[in-house]
Amino acid sequence: MGVAGPFPGSAGRPQGPVMDRDEVDRALARLDAEHEAVETSLLALQDHAGRRLLEGAELTGVTKDRWAGAEQAITLLWGYFDAYTAALHELREIRARRNRPSREDLVELTERLRGRSVTVASPAAAPAPSITGPARLSEEFTLEELVMRMNELYASSLDMVVTADAVWSALPARIDLLSAELQRTRSLAHSVGVRPGEHPSGDDLESITHELSALRIQVVSDPLAFWRSAPGSSAPGGGRPDTERYDRAARALEDVRREIEAVLQVRQDSEERLLRLRDLLSRADRTLTEARAARGEVLAKIAASEVPAVSGPPTVLQERLATASEYRRHAQWHRLSPLLESLEREAEDELLRARESLTAVTAPLAVRAELRGRLDAYKAKVARHGLAEDPLLIERYDAARRMLWSAPCDLRAAEQAVLRYQHAAVEVMVPRAPGSDSGPVDRRGDR
Repeated sequence: MGVAGPFPGSAGRPQGPVMDRDEVDRALARLDAEHEAVETSLLALQDHAGRRLLEGAELTGVTKDRWAGAEQAITLLWGYFDAYTAALHELREIRARRNRPSREDLVELTERLRGRSVTVASPAAAPAPSITGPARLSEEFTLEELVMRMNELYASSLDMVVTADAVWSALPARIDLLSAELQRTRSLAHSVGVRPGEHPSGDDLESITHELSALRIQVVSDPLAFWRSAPGSSAPGGGRPDTERYDRAARALEDVRREIEAVLQVRQDSEERLLRLRDLLSRADRTLTEARAARGEVLAKIAASEVPAVSGPPTVLQERLATASEYRRHAQWHRLSPLLESLEREAEDELLRARESLTAVTAPLAVRAELRGRLDAYKAKVARHGLAEDPLLIERYDAARRMLWSAPCDLRAAEQAVLRYQHAAVEVMVPRAPGSDSGPVDRRGDR
């Protein structure tokens, strides 16, 4: 692609002071070292796994566009290197003419080492039909400029190759591992009845499957679309693969996997949970039955009292429990799981309501029992003070007892009667002050 030659129009006119033999030898040694370094880098680029993959891949998008430019750059790079090699070879031949080069040799070597002595065909010189033949364009470089130009092309080409290789090394393998996990999850989901169109997790699995398939195709054909360059980095391959879509799919699969595990747990302990539900509903039913019976007793024994109505048995919950049993019988675990969760909450609430209903219904009986206990307690206290034969206390005790032990019992009147007995007992038991009249006390006005 390029040929080396003397600096055009400068024969016999060195660029600056003519170099002596030692300067020429040092310059040639430096050029040899640079040549070896450039050759090593080019061969490494040629053998790079990423470059071979790029050559064999069917690319799309930004990767296709950039690889087209990188291929041209690599071709041009080898052309520059050939021109550099030829120029260095010619310099070696001139230096080898004599052990102690002549003035003319040093002038020529100086011109070639310092001047624009390398002419390379320009990449823009594409063949074009013409009356006089194809047009030819060329570029002229000093050896130092040519090395700088090769370094620029090498850096941009290597960045392209390293970036693509980094994405290909990172994402496809991870996508394949996630796809394998996806297949295991799909099999497990199918075994418990989680299928697309029947359960949200089945739809999610279908969506993740399509996403991973599309993602892998895009990563393989356009790896540069999945690269995030590091801010401020100029080194080839500075950055990292963009795993956002992969990470999102992985999180979605993890959510589905947890849902499937929950369904599996339902399959394992569903019988125990169904038995517990039946027990809860049975206890609620028995409590409501007891409340209805107690309500009848209260209405018969207590007068002038508001007794709340008692609801019927939880038939709706019983029907849903029967549905849950059907789901278990037909291994419809994905439907059984949410139904059991709601039934457990509602059965607990139903038992709580039944207990509250029993408490509300039996409240008048509890009040009567409390009044009976209070009346007997004061009677025992009066007896301990030796006042059990007091006529007023006997009269008031008998009145309160008749009310509390009769049916139906008027709780309001009975409570007033107990209070009258209680007040009279307190008055009797209060000790009189010294010097007070010790005669009998007329309490008829208290009746």
